[in-house]
Amino acid sequence: MPRLPGDIIADSLESALGYAERLLRDMPLNEAARFARPGGQTVESNHPCFIIGHLSLYAPKMLEQLDQPGLAIPAGFAEVFDKTAVCQDDPDGTIYPPFDAVTAFFLAGHQQLVTVLRNAGPVLFDRENPAEGPLKKRFPTLASVQAFYCGGHIMMHLGQLSTWRRMHGLPPA
Repeated sequence: MPRLPGDIIADSLESALGYAERLLRDMPLNEAARFARPGGQTVESNHPCFIIGHLSLYAPKMLEQLDQPGLAIPAGFAEVFDKTAVCQDDPDGTIYPPFDAVTAFFLAGHQQLVTVLRNAGPVLFDRENPAEGPLKKRFPTLASVQAFYCGGHIMMHLGQLSTWRRMHGLPPA
């Protein structure tokens, strides 16, 4: 029996979520919103709170594209985690929400998305990508844009998280 588009996309997402959970397992919470500082040298690169917060915004967007209600985006998330936001070092914990709340929203939204993807009919994925501009040109259908978000996009950002971990002296996940 052929695999449906939603199952194929959900397979990638479940793989990425498994990797994310391994990356997050031994995360030092007091450092999650800090730039890495290997050897005392600050590296201005996305930190775990920003990475996971940014990714958390995509499950509600994807669920909406699939005509499904998603979890409400918590107050303040969109402003600090949007694709146009700039990651900031947060030594005092005043810029970003608590990391456990960010992680919980990320996981809950994406787990809901896996379920919806697995139950979505194939015709739904033939619909036009509602985005405008270059994203629509590269990914013209819901199938293509959702496959990107559940594959390349999430794994690119998890690669940033993996690098941050290594700069903190943490083992590979």
